[in-house]
Amino acid sequence: MASYKQLTAQLEKLHKEVAVAREKEMAQVVADIRLLIEEFDITAEELGFAASGTKGTKSAKAKGLKPALPARYRNPKTGETWSGRGRSPGWLAGKNRERFLTES
Repeated sequence: MASYKQLTAQLEKLHKEVAVAREKEMAQVVADIRLLIEEFDITAEELGFAASGTKGTKSAKAKGLKPALPARYRNPKTGETWSGRGRSPGWLAGKNRERFLTES
């Protein structure tokens, strides 16, 4: 059976492979979408996006959205953060939260 260190190394390697694969596929998808937009002469409004700089765009405050809270906790292994509100992330479950507090 593989050790914890071996498994975490494999996991890190897989995360990197996933990121690289996603970037490659995203580039192709974006290129395909741009081709189709040009081919069919589709506008942003037709896709449901508001044109930039138009009236009628609402600010986050007008939409009733609250600004994102600053991160209070950080996972040193992955860099994931949590503001301390809502359901706690799995990497923090059952552990001393003070160890994961950010400096700010």
